[in-house]
Amino acid sequence: MRMIGMIALVCMILSAGGVSSAAPPVSPPATGARPARAEVLALGSKVADWQLAHMDRFDYTRTHLHSTVEPLGWIQGTLYSGLATFAERSGEPRFSKAVRDHGVAQAWQLGPRPYHADDHVIGQAWLAIHKLDRDPAKIAALRTRFDAILQSPPTNTLVFEDNVGEPPCQTRWCWSDALFMGPAAWTELSLATGDPRYAAYGDREFWVATDYLFDPKEGLFFRDSRYFDRRDAQGRKIFWSRGNGWVVAGLVNVLKSLPADHPSRPRYEALLQQMATTLVRIQKPDGFWSPSLLAPEGSPPESSGTAFFVYGLAYGVNTGLLKGPEYRKAAERGWTALASSVQADGKLGWVQQVGYAPEDVLPDDTQLYGVGAFLLAASEAAGL
Repeated sequence: MRMIGMIALVCMILSAGGVSSAAPPVSPPATGARPARAEVLALGSKVADWQLAHMDRFDYTRTHLHSTVEPLGWIQGTLYSGLATFAERSGEPRFSKAVRDHGVAQAWQLGPRPYHADDHVIGQAWLAIHKLDRDPAKIAALRTRFDAILQSPPTNTLVFEDNVGEPPCQTRWCWSDALFMGPAAWTELSLATGDPRYAAYGDREFWVATDYLFDPKEGLFFRDSRYFDRRDAQGRKIFWSRGNGWVVAGLVNVLKSLPADHPSRPRYEALLQQMATTLVRIQKPDGFWSPSLLAPEGSPPESSGTAFFVYGLAYGVNTGLLKGPEYRKAAERGWTALASSVQADGKLGWVQQVGYAPEDVLPDDTQLYGVGAFLLAASEAAGL
């Protein structure tokens, strides 16, 4: 995969006019205006409608087509999770219907790997529909899967091995993305069933992963153990924007489903506050966050990580968890940047393609998880 060193080249190409006229470069917003709720919801609906109208083929993605077409995998799981959240905020029944129709088509199943968090995230969409319908059949497969994990919990190391196919550590949450894919499904299942064992497992594993991957000095997460000692050409630590975005969005989803008196709740809130402080400090003047968070120079816009960060910051502002004016300003500037990433027909651009590290991004790049992240951001930006 092309790494962050390619970003400068991409930006040179963009500035030289080497981009199709179908996808004009973003005009960087200098400041963020306070978003109007109706405008935010209208733009979110436009993006959702475009994506739902293009679910029959995915040749507009540059990489990993085989993963994109998987209806129970993490890519579609993130889309439908974000769509379910946006449906609740917008009150538009066609979006919850789209999630429900997908669940019916997939018989409310999960992906095939028993322990892998990427095959659990679709369960968050099923839980959202269960919340509406109160039909146990919609979460039966999820409950069966998680009951089996409780009976035989994994205990392997979190060391991420390179060049071994599917790393064995991924039976646990050994990479930052997993903190979006897995934990909220466990806390939400406890909320849906009244069984505290699910939330207890998710809570325990979340903090095992966080203690391993979080850099308290920088207030950011390494993507996995391979990045503990890696540095960029300037000697800086490599913190991937979307990798940290997965964590921020996962934190919000856990907080939404965790009881107010849960003993770990203050710890989740403190982690979101610590990450938010860092994010405000490193946000770029154009409102985006760079693909490599500590390397803003010459970086292109990137909408997926930015969308997750807007979701977290706006949630914190809306709930009173993030009180300073700098958090609202950062969320508003981020939303303005995201809005500039939407093309005239509703297609979301500037989405870094499937990967595990900072890479190049092009204005016409899109992906289903980017749309899911955008819809999460819209659901909270509407509350600003």
